[in-house]
Amino acid sequence: MKIITYNVNGIRAALKKGFLSWVKSADPDVLCLQEVKAHKAQVQGELSLFENLGYHIYWHEAEKKGYSGVAILSKIKPNHVEIGCGIGDYDQEGRVIRADFDNVSVMSLYIPSGSSGDERQDYKMHWLAEFLKYAKSLKDEIPHLLICGDFNICHTEIDIHNPKANARSSGFLPEERQWLSDFLGLGFIDSFRFFNKEPHNYSWWSYRANARVKNLGWRIDYNMASSQMKARLKSAAILNKAMHSDHCPVLLEIN
Repeated sequence: MKIITYNVNGIRAALKKGFLSWVKSADPDVLCLQEVKAHKAQVQGELSLFENLGYHIYWHEAEKKGYSGVAILSKIKPNHVEIGCGIGDYDQEGRVIRADFDNVSVMSLYIPSGSSGDERQDYKMHWLAEFLKYAKSLKDEIPHLLICGDFNICHTEIDIHNPKANARSSGFLPEERQWLSDFLGLGFIDSFRFFNKEPHNYSWWSYRANARVKNLGWRIDYNMASSQMKARLKSAAILNKAMHSDHCPVLLEIN
């Protein structure tokens, strides 16, 4: 089973850059998308092209148009799809969707960014605290669980191109990095690091200063697997040749 997570930074923009052809070539069984930035009704015609490739499409849009939104495209029809996570007002931003299959559940997750200022950073930290409790409860309920998506946090110094200069940057703050350690401590595996310990592997680059060409990036996109799935992990990779977004896809294969 091949699972790919990808923050597309706007599904319509990605489609104009050849995203559909890339999906056909990559051929994931389950594709988790973040920042689709469109209501499903706005892109029904475009989504029919994915249906023609054999995908069932599930969508959690933000109430605000042109903002956030997550989706799951799956060639396997799920037994159940959970829209949102039931956390207060947070679900109105379209950040969580989960598909339950016979032997695994897959979540597409888009954690808020705090880079626009103190107010959103505070919102992010509250969101993280609530989501940690939700993830713990969910893992207890669903042992074979994958949480895939844009976490908007680099975990360690190896995951960011300039850790010293970014020590006070949202996405690499000590309290965010500690949160990610606490999340892993619940019994999750960072599947990319499970297979690859090498530096200079990133999944997001700023559009400024030619950062992607210079590989001045951040690794903020993850396929997190519950510890019960350890023996089922087959391979993982960052697919940095895909150029439809400021992020790139991250792959996990499981048995």
